[in-house]
Amino acid sequence: MITRDGDNLVLSGRLTMSTVPALYEAGLQQLDSEDLLVDFSKVEAVDSAAVSMLLGWSRAAKSKKRSLRVTGLPDDLLSLANLYGVAEMLPQ
Repeated sequence: MITRDGDNLVLSGRLTMSTVPALYEAGLQQLDSEDLLVDFSKVEAVDSAAVSMLLGWSRAAKSKKRSLRVTGLPDDLLSLANLYGVAEMLPQ
């Protein structure tokens, strides 16, 4: 789920193959109009789809000349990114 907290987007729940497609599209819509700070601190579980979503948002932000920052990345998401060799590509 994505909710607003002031100027921030807060992700919560599970970021998995079944939930990421809708979340990905919602994030892209936000990037159309503004820079984003996305808070992952309320995320309960992730799979490889979460890594893909974050990389996709990062590419979209760069192409739209928007800023994408993240906070509270779960350890399991960082572990997957390291496993796939893409950790350095994640937004800070």
